[in-house]
Amino acid sequence: MTPPAGFYDADALEQIAINLFYGWGYNFYRLENQLRADDLLVRSHVGVMLSGARKCVEAELSRYRRTFLAPPTRENPMPDPTAVARARTLEALSADIGQLEGAIRALPAPENDRMTQRYREEADTLLRLRTCDTQLVGQAETLREMLTQDYNWMLQNEAMIRDGLRLLRRTLETRRLLLD
Repeated sequence: MTPPAGFYDADALEQIAINLFYGWGYNFYRLENQLRADDLLVRSHVGVMLSGARKCVEAELSRYRRTFLAPPTRENPMPDPTAVARARTLEALSADIGQLEGAIRALPAPENDRMTQRYREEADTLLRLRTCDTQLVGQAETLREMLTQDYNWMLQNEAMIRDGLRLLRRTLETRRLLLD
């Protein structure tokens, strides 16, 4: 069986591919599309970093509970209130990191439409987003590295961890304002 005429003709195949790409609204050779794809990739990796940070906190929370929150007995039916409060602190840190991770994964990328291209310099906006993404990566990795410590360190440095989360939120807000 012989292939149809023109099947191996690079020019004809290239023309079909280009027509399909344009029909899909995509041209992978444009700087804007490359920056948009990079933005999605970076945010995905930041989400993975924050997921890793949350897993560290969750692991230490489990270890803390095993150590300080034993099952109730007749002699000790109620857990130590201080231990419960410290466990709740770790739970809250985990929840805050999870909320931030979800917010980063749900961030919008700039639209690829004619109005955006006409009234806003799309490449310039994407380059400014790259600056925000660089900050996000640095902040997320710093947070993840910090949280590889044990629960004692986490509890003693809760204020510093919360400051790191605040900085991440501020970077997200700056990013949001770029797209408004």
